Parts: sequence; C-alpha cells; structure tokens
Amino acid sequence: MFAKFEHLATKRLELEARLSDPALMAKQDEYQRVAKEHANVVRIDDLYIDFKKISEELAASREMLLHEDDPEMLALIKTEISDLLQKSHEMEKQLKILLLPANPNDEKNTVLEIRAGTGGDEAALFVADLFRMYSRYAEGQGWKIEVLNSSPTGIGGFKEIIALVRGRKVFSKLKYESGVHRVQRVPETETQGRIHTSAVTVAVLPEVEDVELDIKPNELRFDIFRSSGPGGQSVNTTDSAVRVTHIPTGTIATCQDEKSQHKNKESALRVLRARLYDMMQQEQHDLLAAERKSQVGSGDRSERIRTYNFPQGRVSDHRINLTLYKIDDIMMGKLDAVIDPLISHYQAEALKNLQ
Repeated sequence: MFAKFEHLATKRLELEARLSDPALMAKQDEYQRVAKEHANVVRIDDLYIDFKKISEELAASREMLLHEDDPEMLALIKTEISDLLQKSHEMEKQLKILLLPANPNDEKNTVLEIRAGTGGDEAALFVADLFRMYSRYAEGQGWKIEVLNSSPTGIGGFKEIIALVRGRKVFSKLKYESGVHRVQRVPETETQGRIHTSAVTVAVLPEVEDVELDIKPNELRFDIFRSSGPGGQSVNTTDSAVRVTHIPTGTIATCQDEKSQHKNKESALRVLRARLYDMMQQEQHDLLAAERKSQVGSGDRSERIRTYNFPQGRVSDHRINLTLYKIDDIMMGKLDAVIDPLISHYQAEALKNLQ
C-alpha cells in the first residue's frame, strides 16, 4: 500500500538540488512553490522513514521473543512490542491519510460568508458573534482576515458579513463549517426571559484565481452606487460601492466597505469568482452523489450542522453526534475542539472507501 512513498528520498534530493540553484532563487514565486513542495516531501518522507524504522524494531523484538526464556526479559520484550505496535498503528494511520486523494482547494485562502436567517435582530446579532468567533480562531491559527462586505443592522449585528481569510490550509480547516448554525438563547430584547431559536447560514468558499475560471468581460455588468450603513470617513458619502453581476447565471456580488471604488471592484470580483466556482463544484458533486456524500459530507448549506445552546452552555455538532459543554471557550474562538473531530471523522469515512 505504501509503495508510492519509496520514491520520496529521490524526490527530496531533486528538490534540494533545485533549491540550491541560483537561477531558481532569482524567481521568487517559483522558488516559494518549490520550497513549499520540498517542505511537504520532507515531512512525509521523515514519517515514512520513522515508520519503517519502527517496523524493523518490531520485527526484531518479535524475533527475540521466540528465543527468550527468562520471564523478566519476556515481560520487557512484550511491553516493548506493545509500545511499538501502538506507534506503528498511529504512523500507519497517518500514512494512509496521506494516500487519500488531495482536495485541490485545501491550501487555498477562503471567502467566508455569514448571513442572518430566521430570527430577525437576534439572528443578526448571532452573525456578529460567529464572525467574532471565526476571527479569534483565525488569529490563533496565524491567519489574516479582511472584511470585504458587510450589512450592519445598527444594533451591533449584521444581516450579512463577507470576509477573506488568508493563511496556511485555511480551506482545509474551515470547509466543514458550511451549513446552518442554530442558536438557542434569551435575546437581549426579550423581557419575559423566553428562549428563542434563531438560525444563521455560513458558506465557506475557496478563493479562485482568474486563470481557474473562464469569465469573459462581456459576461459581467458593473453598477456603481453610494455605500450605505454606518460607514464614516467618506465610505458612505461617495459613489464607491460596486455591484458586479455575472449575466449568464445571474450571480451577484456587492462590496462597499472600502473608500476606493477600485478596491471594492477587486473585492466584488473575488467574491463573484468564489461563488461561481462553488456553483460549478456543486453541480459536479450533485452528478456524483455517492462521492459527494463520502468526500464532502457537510457541504450542503441547507443542512443544520450545529446548535449553540447558551442556557445549557452546550454546543452540539449534529453530523458526528458531538456535544461539548464549553460554549464560552468555543465562542472565544477555541474551535479546535469541534474542527479536529470533524476532520478525523471525515478522514475515517474516506479511509473506509480506500480499503
């Protein structure tokens, strides 16, 4: 099963030779790409070397067990074999995960869209809460987050907020956040202490470069208008907001958070490309329903994926039957407790199909 890892030592040497080539150093973009590939190969090759070493030690210990009569030595050897088996199984699992088909979007930056659903002002307030949660998580991961467009409600909430998240493996971490997030709590405006249930939708879209989509200039219509909302510093006093429409599909993206019309146009195009790419992927996934179920799972944004119950301090992810009584930590951005089990679950599902 691991035959494909045997060539890594040769690949590692080839990449090291390329990195030492002065001609490559003069091409920074290409140099960064090769350096990134080299780091990935080194990480996998080191793991495979350790796995083979553990396998050799395990075989040697089993051989010793056959020829040892002393009870104390037998006990030591059996303990050693048990420890080596545990390490071997863990490394084997990691190597099998590396054999899974790579998602080409996993390394990409991400367009994060959060929108209020049912629940009025309370849903809009929860949009702000979720954006704060994701912002803190991004900060902890060393990512950068940039707001592209927002529609404030004036009471501290948002009808929607769209942001670009930049960093290492952003999409691979956030892709399972797409779906309906439900909140149960007593709203600030509730005078009788009744618990309300509201919903917010989250969409996680990989950022797409121009070359990845064939969008012709004549397929786009641009509308310029005055920004709305709190604004300030001329944001809502000049005709700087941009709405771009993809005529063939009717897909629209609007950006107004920058003072510069040019920057808003760039941001709107970035969001539009991400949405069109997502539409294209969804069409492909719908044609391959079984594959979509195994590889994407939670990609359907009509699916209720998580409930945040504030009176009970509970967060429940319905896809993997995960319940955590640490809502304060999670709302502060400590999302690893939710995201890591999701990644493990879907990797395990994919491994079943690999075997």
